Amino acid sequence: RSSSISRCGGVAIVLAVYESPEFWRSQAQRTLQAALDRTPNTNVAKNIVLFLGDGMGITTYTAARILKGQLQNQSGEETVTNMDTFPYVGLAKTYSVDFQIPDSAATATAYLCGVKTNLNTIGVSAAARNGVCRSQKGNEVTSILRWAKDAGKAVGIVTTTRVQHATPATSYAHSASRKWYSDADLPASARTNNCTDIASQLLSNTDIDVIIGGGRKYMTPRGTRDPEYPRDYSSRGRRKDGRHLIQEWQSLKAGKVAHYVWNKTDFDAVDPETTDYLMALFEPGDMHFDLERDPLMDPSIAETTEKAIRILSRNPNGFFLLVEGGRIDQAHHAGRGSMALHEAVALDRAVGKALELTNEEETLIVVTADHSHPLVINGYPFRGNSILGKSPLWASDMMPFTTLMYGNGPGNKMEGGKRPDIRKVDTKTSGYVQLAAVPLKSATHGGEDVVILARGPMAHLLQGVHEQSYIAHAMAYAACVGTDRRHCAARPAVAAARNQAGP
Repeated sequence: RSSSISRCGGVAIVLAVYESPEFWRSQAQRTLQAALDRTPNTNVAKNIVLFLGDGMGITTYTAARILKGQLQNQSGEETVTNMDTFPYVGLAKTYSVDFQIPDSAATATAYLCGVKTNLNTIGVSAAARNGVCRSQKGNEVTSILRWAKDAGKAVGIVTTTRVQHATPATSYAHSASRKWYSDADLPASARTNNCTDIASQLLSNTDIDVIIGGGRKYMTPRGTRDPEYPRDYSSRGRRKDGRHLIQEWQSLKAGKVAHYVWNKTDFDAVDPETTDYLMALFEPGDMHFDLERDPLMDPSIAETTEKAIRILSRNPNGFFLLVEGGRIDQAHHAGRGSMALHEAVALDRAVGKALELTNEEETLIVVTADHSHPLVINGYPFRGNSILGKSPLWASDMMPFTTLMYGNGPGNKMEGGKRPDIRKVDTKTSGYVQLAAVPLKSATHGGEDVVILARGPMAHLLQGVHEQSYIAHAMAYAACVGTDRRHCAARPAVAAARNQAGP
């Protein structure tokens, strides 16, 4: 019988199947048998796909699961997402060297470079200081993307933010400040001490095969009209040095099949079977939220993930791909719970696409987050109640409250000592800002551990509670990239067939 929940007048009615003890016993026995039958995959990973949900804390992970099910007309709580199917689960400690609660730059340096560092710095050790150019010299650390490239693999980055943003930037850049997107953002001291901006490092540091996201305006000379928004001054080029990095990239790829695209029509026309390099920059800055995306202009993260995997798969040595659902975080900062959850659901669809396109025997797929946000699921809502709705339990002020709330953020709207009456407010809209306990223009991050999900070769290494910096080392060991080659020595025939000599 169906195990769904039907709703009548807002009251969830549990069907008889849930009332039977045998339902739960049988379900548990199936899960138990699957666990007993599972044996670790000890192959050398030919490919690695790292999915990073920026700001996708465990509360967001759970709420997104419920939303995904409810979008499919289910009650939601029992939904199994693509991420939920991963057999190995762990936790990562997210603190940075100098802060209890981190940012996306310090955390990216941990899970990509294998080294914890200070807030706001990317691709440098904790010996570097935030915003101090001279402190980064000699303290640079490389990422697993670089290790994979040096091992002969194809490499790529896919993001829903600008490609110069903290997460993708850490895969290729070294900067004492995550905010040095273009040379126009460099302070005088940084220019004096010969620090370079992040956008320019996208071309100079590592030969990246696939680059997909936003960030056109950091690549072009100041005043350059944007092809999509020619009348919008804020979308025009930012660079003071006169460099046109898109054109430079095209020149660097002369003799190769290299495509630069900025719209979905041209993106769809790119044949992954014949393409060596792809740079796709769909927006001047960050890409649009998935709910606000024009599907005729901008592809979904599932579509960009598919294109990247198909291009990178041409390399016989395998590939490393970083896929970031970067706007989960930005929606949370704005207190927009609905938008954040829809971004997480979109990321889950991308995970599903990767599962379709890869072979678990040779591809390690990891899903994790950099940090969380002060989001809570509270109240005592009935089964099947909209995760974006209101709790049936009213507060002591005799007014309702939403299931999702924030510890701080722009949703604190107290007037005369009273919070707003939301009885007639539709809290399910994408623009609704959830209530927050403490007033801030932008919600902060949260400091609890984040989930690590893994499947494929050596995925069992990611079970347990780890420092976030461990993730890079576990992935590198699985694929025999970087300096630790013990796994190659243990499986020399497989390793020789799949990997060239690396650093």
